Amino acid sequence: MKKFTSQFWLQKPIYWSLIFGFTSLLASCGSGDLPLGPTSLNSRYTEEQPALSGNGRFLAFISHRNNTHQLLVYDLRQQSFISLPGLNRRETIIESPSLSYTGRYIAYLTSDQGRPVVALYDRATQQSQVVTPTYRGWVRKPAISPDGRYIVFETAARGQWDIEVLDRGPTIELDIPNGATVEPPQ
Repeated sequence: MKKFTSQFWLQKPIYWSLIFGFTSLLASCGSGDLPLGPTSLNSRYTEEQPALSGNGRFLAFISHRNNTHQLLVYDLRQQSFISLPGLNRRETIIESPSLSYTGRYIAYLTSDQGRPVVALYDRATQQSQVVTPTYRGWVRKPAISPDGRYIVFETAARGQWDIEVLDRGPTIELDIPNGATVEPPQ
């Protein structure tokens, strides 16, 4: 005859609840894949420094998904992430994003030889360029005008924080809404 003890009968549910608990925990910690396609805006990782495009459609922010520090752009209308080839590289840190009207241009802070510099990413050409390579002092908090022509930032070149305005020139391709008129440069 089989001996039945109440102690064994109570341990079996605890054993299975531990297995389901650990399985659920592992599933929630699961993949840290890059957010591609229709994915959720918020994640369980730190996300900070949000910036909206002028038309309110695109949101840029700094995310720490997948244990990497990266700049992401989210299309609020399509509810999906925008691909930014060549922008996020492992050896650089990106901070303080700012978007033009349609999000074509992204001004941001990055490092070049250990010093912060302001850079500009053009989503149309998928290329970045440093726009402040000759500044001796520190720079921070870049912002781009809605049409993409002007970039403002703070600089400590004179031993105090000052505001600089960088004019990219009248010949750049402006980021303006379709059908908008463009005034000739004066």
